[in-house]
Amino acid sequence: MSEDAPDDLPGAVAGAMSGDTSGEPKPRRRQARGERRIAQLLQAAANVFCANGYTAASTNAIAREAHVSPGTLYQYFPNKEAIAIELGERLLHEMREAHGQAFTPENLSLPLPALLDAVVDPMIEFNCQNPAFLALMHGSEVPGRIAEEHDALHVSLLTRVQEVIAHYAPGLPAADRARVAGMAFATFKGGLSLALAAPEGPERDATIVELKTVLLRYLTPVTEGALAASPSATPTPTR
Repeated sequence: MSEDAPDDLPGAVAGAMSGDTSGEPKPRRRQARGERRIAQLLQAAANVFCANGYTAASTNAIAREAHVSPGTLYQYFPNKEAIAIELGERLLHEMREAHGQAFTPENLSLPLPALLDAVVDPMIEFNCQNPAFLALMHGSEVPGRIAEEHDALHVSLLTRVQEVIAHYAPGLPAADRARVAGMAFATFKGGLSLALAAPEGPERDATIVELKTVLLRYLTPVTEGALAASPSATPTPTR
């Protein structure tokens, strides 16, 4: 394989091949054929990561899944890590877009049940359509760059959840707000795992409804101010 990246590679991929992980795209001519080949390889990688996990995946397995020779794969990516970085960055970008659709000022004007529909549904849909996201992000040997970006996304999402709690329960102390947001987020992640494991169709739909029910029953007392006392308050001694 030539040490020079092909002319039709996107800047991010070419940067990964040259060892440049700054994230700054390089000005390169993009050709439709190269873009199609890259999309083919990334989809194959997503399939392999889902089936085997990131650690057990190999470039040979990805090439077989894409129905190309290893030499063809190496024209676009020097190793598995470069493939994972490109795939991870694309998935993270799509995940941020899903966040943007969910956490909007318009949605904050909705009643809590409708707000949960507006927030939970795009997140569930994204993960159902992109099962490689969790397989890649939760791998034990995921490239550090992807892990860092995923952690930053996690913090951003948790912040948005806290903002939602603050909107619906403005009188809740900051410490309690953070605790409620963390619990709601953890509940969502647990329900997401169950939804992804459920067969597609009525069973998955019922699992998603159950997840929303759990979140609603947990958050309703908070948003209605019906808590008898703050969870962080010191309990009154009994005699």
